[in-house]
Amino acid sequence: MSEMEARYDIFEPGDLTALVCVEQPDPQQRIVNALTGLDYKVHTGLFAEDISLKLKTHPYDVIFFDENFNGQPVSQNPVLAEIIQIPPNQRRQQFVVMVGSSVMTNDEMSAFIYSVDLVFNFGDLANLKPVLRRGVTRQKEFYHTFKENLKQMGML
Repeated sequence: MSEMEARYDIFEPGDLTALVCVEQPDPQQRIVNALTGLDYKVHTGLFAEDISLKLKTHPYDVIFFDENFNGQPVSQNPVLAEIIQIPPNQRRQQFVVMVGSSVMTNDEMSAFIYSVDLVFNFGDLANLKPVLRRGVTRQKEFYHTFKENLKQMGML
């Protein structure tokens, strides 16, 4: 395998799915290992066009992206730009995590500012599994009543 490892698991209906858009090999591998340990099937995205296509063709359950993907500052991040374009009904089903060295893990204000569900510092990758599990559970609980109301109204 090359230093920049690409992963493309085969998805079956009902699988938990994840997209990891992190170019650095060590953090990418640690994130992939944590996700597979939580029974996610994983795709990696190594360049902007590939990621754009993947996001348009599959509603991933979890999406990880590097704040400085492709050497861009977060304000020009191509992955974040694609995520912002995802329709709200699909986006509510996804858990988006921005990872980087300039963010503080679990900083809810930063997550809000960047329109993501969780921000995570590279230095905390050893704690990724429990933090991710808790974040996904919180999101499901948060949207539960909303989704139930949509179902009752015939909109979901």
